[in-house]
Amino acid sequence: MKNKINCILTFLTLSTIALSCHKKIDEVHLNPNASVRVPIEQILPGVITNMHANSSAAGGGYGTANDGLYIGRYVQFWATNTTNNQFDRMGGATGGSDLLGNVWGAHYYGMGQNLNRIIEWGTEEKKWDYVGVAYAIRAFSWLTLTNVHGEVILKEAFNPSQRVFAYDEQKEVYEEVRRVGKLAIENLNKTGEGVSKENLAKGDKYFYNGDVEKWKKFVYSVLARSYNQLSNKADYKPDSVLFYANLGINSNANNATMKFENSGISGTKNFYGPTRGNAGALRQTAFIADLLSGANSRFMGVADPRAIYLIRENTKGTFRGVRPNKGTDGLAVDDRPQNFWGGSFLTTTAANDANARYIFKDAAPFPIITASEVQFMKAEAQYRKGNKTEALEAYKNGISLNFDLLSAEYNASVPADKQITSANKATFLANPIVVPVANRLTLSHIMLQKYIALYGYAPIETWVDMRRFHYIDSETGVPGQVYADFIPPSDLFSDNNQKLVYRARPRYNSEYLYNVPELTRIGALELDYHTKEQWFSQK
Repeated sequence: MKNKINCILTFLTLSTIALSCHKKIDEVHLNPNASVRVPIEQILPGVITNMHANSSAAGGGYGTANDGLYIGRYVQFWATNTTNNQFDRMGGATGGSDLLGNVWGAHYYGMGQNLNRIIEWGTEEKKWDYVGVAYAIRAFSWLTLTNVHGEVILKEAFNPSQRVFAYDEQKEVYEEVRRVGKLAIENLNKTGEGVSKENLAKGDKYFYNGDVEKWKKFVYSVLARSYNQLSNKADYKPDSVLFYANLGINSNANNATMKFENSGISGTKNFYGPTRGNAGALRQTAFIADLLSGANSRFMGVADPRAIYLIRENTKGTFRGVRPNKGTDGLAVDDRPQNFWGGSFLTTTAANDANARYIFKDAAPFPIITASEVQFMKAEAQYRKGNKTEALEAYKNGISLNFDLLSAEYNASVPADKQITSANKATFLANPIVVPVANRLTLSHIMLQKYIALYGYAPIETWVDMRRFHYIDSETGVPGQVYADFIPPSDLFSDNNQKLVYRARPRYNSEYLYNVPELTRIGALELDYHTKEQWFSQK
């Protein structure tokens, strides 16, 4: 009997060891095809970074900032310091390149299933604030995605059982933005249960730090964008723009801004800072330099105090810029601007960011949507309604808020005697060339000052604006272009067939390798597909 008992005990012990080992193996080697549940507090930070630039083991640079390097050339925020760059010439991505595919990658990969999990698990855990934030980011992402690419995968998106996906019309994407935005507000309005500002801040440390009220304003601002962008449509709704803009971001304290830890890891720094080295070849264009120095015909003779913050001076202390695809042509050596990090015109690196300014510093906060932008949306909507007095008020507020943002957040490395003061701000706003009487206000005033206020951080939204005006449109009854003195490149990229750029093609490595029949249907295999005008800007 004793031997029998010992045998039983030995069997039970060995069984326990075997089960224990099997459990540990399962924990270490999880099934890659099974869902792994993790706290949503750990998912949200990586999702938020996609609104700027995210990095992961499967790819880096997903988000708006990377694509902004190239879209910024289309709107002439900047151009390269050499010649023959296809994007300076309004060209699109070619061959097997994934350039201009980072908003696509952010939406479908970086945010995609991660947002789905936050919504699913947040609903189960009754963490309605997390659910609301997830919907808010998705509304922003859908709008950004379609503004860049036009027709995209909507109804069949995020379905892991499919290998090919159908594209949907842009109008449907705009409708989805509004549907999802309303879901965001609905969930952000919920209280109790699993809702907690302190807990939301665990996943939202570097954006709104768990402040639900600010997230609501963010959503309303996205919705305002979605209505403002359809100004060319017969059913354009300026009252909807105003309704959502009034609920949106109207104070710099509520700006949607990406902040950075700025540790020893490059991914914790601003994408445009010198450590990450992405803006080394970029130089300000003549268009922005003329706007800020008083050489633009709309603001002729008015030197803007913001110039020293936004762009770079040359060795003479003046502001000049390059023409797209012209390199140094037309610029004497002492007229050539510094690079954005304070180095020489020809230098494409920086030892550190001691001389960098604005969004080009490693730790500089990077705006996503600002109160200034919202005011300019209000100005345009009021103007289109015929309310010029109200339009002028919003226009002045937009300029004022941008001055205040720069002086509050971006004084670093700006010489003390060149910084914005209440006096030089007041002088600028009192100048009738900049701020005319109400009945002399034009769309050109509004759009050019909005261009300045969004300079650098919002190339995609600026591209939306410029495409609404087809780059060179004039306002009926007003002499000159809305974007006064803007000159598209004379030597457009060969694939353009002498047409201007209106969209980016779908991301190469996720679409052109397997979704060819659908790309054929929408015309995305044509070399000039990037010149096909999008629905939102069509009249």
